[in-house]
Amino acid sequence: MIPYEWLEQAAERIAPHVCKTPLTHDAQNGLYFKWENRQVTGSFKARGAFNKVLSLQDWERQRGLVAASAGNHGQGVALAGRLVGAPVIVFSYEHATPAKITAMRALGAEVRLVPGGYADAEQAGLAFARQNNLTWVSPYNDGQIIAGQGAVALEILAECPASAQAAWLVPVSGGGLIAGVAVALARLSPKPRLIGIQAEASAFMHALYYRGSQDSVPDLPTLADGLAGAVEDGAVTIPIVRQLVDEIILVTEAEIAQAIGHAWKVYGETIEGSGAVGLAAILAGKAPSRPAVLIVTGGNIQPEVFEEITGERLITDH
Repeated sequence: MIPYEWLEQAAERIAPHVCKTPLTHDAQNGLYFKWENRQVTGSFKARGAFNKVLSLQDWERQRGLVAASAGNHGQGVALAGRLVGAPVIVFSYEHATPAKITAMRALGAEVRLVPGGYADAEQAGLAFARQNNLTWVSPYNDGQIIAGQGAVALEILAECPASAQAAWLVPVSGGGLIAGVAVALARLSPKPRLIGIQAEASAFMHALYYRGSQDSVPDLPTLADGLAGAVEDGAVTIPIVRQLVDEIILVTEAEIAQAIGHAWKVYGETIEGSGAVGLAAILAGKAPSRPAVLIVTGGNIQPEVFEEITGERLITDH
């Protein structure tokens, strides 16, 4: 288990480098939205990346940082690496979202694309880091990453104590965010209901949660590209998720697309598929009774995808 104090330390450590993102309340529908699409780099991933990189020793940073990413974690590591003067190599995959690849490179990362999907990129990155004695920065399988991500829950609870009486809907992939949120909520009594949301097209953590194995899980293309791919064997997040998360719900591609369009039309927010899954579950009637807290994890959507869904041209602001 990750100590709660690590979350408090992470929140203090990263405060100068990340945004306190907006928390809004849709009272009519009983929904609280934490808009991490407005975070630096456009994703919550910056929280964990900054916490991990800033907690490293100087020699660990200077020998070089290696990460695997569909795009958002890589941007966070690249920005944190730039802050401390550390070189960053990110392994991604050939069909990753082009806008995210461009953003990682713009922040100074060297991006290496490998055949296959996210799991292939992660395996390649891990092997490269070990072979070259470089510092591996996992997107989820690391206590400091989890603590950094979990700091978002402390922010929500401090700003809105009523959120402690709501269900929490959190996107889940490797489990770094939901594990951090789980540690934060575990101290509350009664503990709020914590629900993971994942794309049906790539439901690896769902399989691990319900049957203890991710063997034979299909890995299909999904609008929630940041949630795709297998989980590293033995990841520290797995037991935390299985112990502290109440259920994991799956959403379809059509439901994710509906949520992206709804967020733009109703709230004026640009969100990516990975950040839309909680709202997708609400709109599809799959989530429990409200009130509910939705962590909208990112807004780095490919412009053409956004235009196809909403009928409007995307104007980026970060």
